Amino acid sequence: MGLAKTEIFTDQQNEIAIFAKVFGHPARIAILQQLFKLDTCFCGGLVDEIGLAQPTISQHLKELKHLGLIKGTVEGTSVCYCIDKENWLKMKEIIIPFLDQDLIDKDNCC
Repeated sequence: MGLAKTEIFTDQQNEIAIFAKVFGHPARIAILQQLFKLDTCFCGGLVDEIGLAQPTISQHLKELKHLGLIKGTVEGTSVCYCIDKENWLKMKEIIIPFLDQDLIDKDNCC
């Protein structure tokens, strides 16, 4: 299997690809939606809210935290999660201009 050769792409292209990967699974979307809906740190069981096994939820939380879209704090034996608002805004600054692109001449296609 070949290497991804990410070094031949711009930083912006690589960042957009990383965000696209994290948004590429419906469980991560559901987790983010749940955290936005609550608009506070969530210390409860996302398992009950999302309907997936705890190890699966934990893996998706790890991916979201690794990217910096969520943050978590340990309180005793539980971990509380919330949206990292600063990083969420940074992500939007990067991805929205990409998504807002439009074709100028729609007749100039196959």
